[in-house]
Amino acid sequence: MDERKRDSMIAYLRRRMAQVGIKAADLAVALAEDRRRAKAVRFRSAFGETWDGQGAMPQWLSNAVSAGQSAEHFAIDKPVPARQERPKVDWSKDPFAGSRLANIQPQ
Repeated sequence: MDERKRDSMIAYLRRRMAQVGIKAADLAVALAEDRRRAKAVRFRSAFGETWDGQGAMPQWLSNAVSAGQSAEHFAIDKPVPARQERPKVDWSKDPFAGSRLANIQPQ
């Protein structure tokens, strides 16, 4: 975004905030609250439901744990497993190369 467009957007937002009665301090407080709330989240479901780990376990997580899933599966800051290298295959020694058996797909 170029500087003129950015300045125009800022002026427009300030004008609309003044019309509605929103102060910059109110906006700063709301943004800080959103950041605090986002940092507090420790578990998230596939549907966007969250839990900060405080208080009673929510129903969506309780149901998943009862079904056999671990709560750590839904943890946000869980360690990412290292990608493992696949072993290299030397296809030059394949006894079935060029035969019908080489084209059969396992079921």
